Amino acid sequence: MKVSFIGLGVMGFPMAGHLQKSGLDVTVYNRTTEKARLWASQYGGNVGVTVAECAKGADVVISCVGNDDDVRSVITSNDGAISVMKPGAILVDHTTTSAKLANELLEACQAAGVAFMDAPVSGGQAGAENGVLTIMCGGDKALFDMLQPIFTAYGKSSVLMGEVGQGQRAKMVNQICIAGALNGLSEGLLLAEKAGLDIPTLVDCLKNGAAGSWQMENRATTMAQRSFDFGFAIDWMIKDLGFCLDEAQTQGITLPLTSKVVDQYKELSEQGLGRMDTSVIIEAVEKEAN
Repeated sequence: MKVSFIGLGVMGFPMAGHLQKSGLDVTVYNRTTEKARLWASQYGGNVGVTVAECAKGADVVISCVGNDDDVRSVITSNDGAISVMKPGAILVDHTTTSAKLANELLEACQAAGVAFMDAPVSGGQAGAENGVLTIMCGGDKALFDMLQPIFTAYGKSSVLMGEVGQGQRAKMVNQICIAGALNGLSEGLLLAEKAGLDIPTLVDCLKNGAAGSWQMENRATTMAQRSFDFGFAIDWMIKDLGFCLDEAQTQGITLPLTSKVVDQYKELSEQGLGRMDTSVIIEAVEKEAN
């Protein structure tokens, strides 16, 4: 299987590496060509200097970039991937986008005789590096089955959520749950600190009970240390939660906690913390608590 991978950020770089190590023929593209060449020097594989060069002749083209407009620039623009993809090829978008864009990509692919699946991922940089991502898919069941050799290379779990767009909606729910968990964890840690509890001991006590979560096990101790220079940047979370609020409006509901968290993150970003991990929300919660 000939695979093209577009976007070598903190997620895409190791994901494409897992594909190459699994025995697939991988060509990569990145806006910074030097990073694509660094990837090739580390994993082997091929480098496309342009998107078209990367995608031409591929059986599967995968994108993992920043936002809706980034996807459009590499996929549906005049010199984007679809312009050179062969009939019957498959486009997989791992970018977290709006559900609207997923349907836009479906229409463009159908017009070009190309199959499409939206497939946002969760698990962060560590999940990508260790090949244990969760992949939320929207599209055809036969296509989902066909893509399993791809997904198993860097995923621990891939689940078909329904038609195109449902993968992105599942990712929205994922982000809402993360935001809520971090907000509650922040308040709990503040109380624990004031009460003089030892945080590592507290985490060991709680993590296997009903309050346990990935955020508690992986972020509680660093949050207590006020260490945030890793993981998923809040500027990206603002973007993701914006999709959640837009979708909620489409569905005729409001998300009060999510709206509050977006405002907290925006304030933190304005303070110059936009590249810090999402767990930095404890700074906003602490300010409100005092």
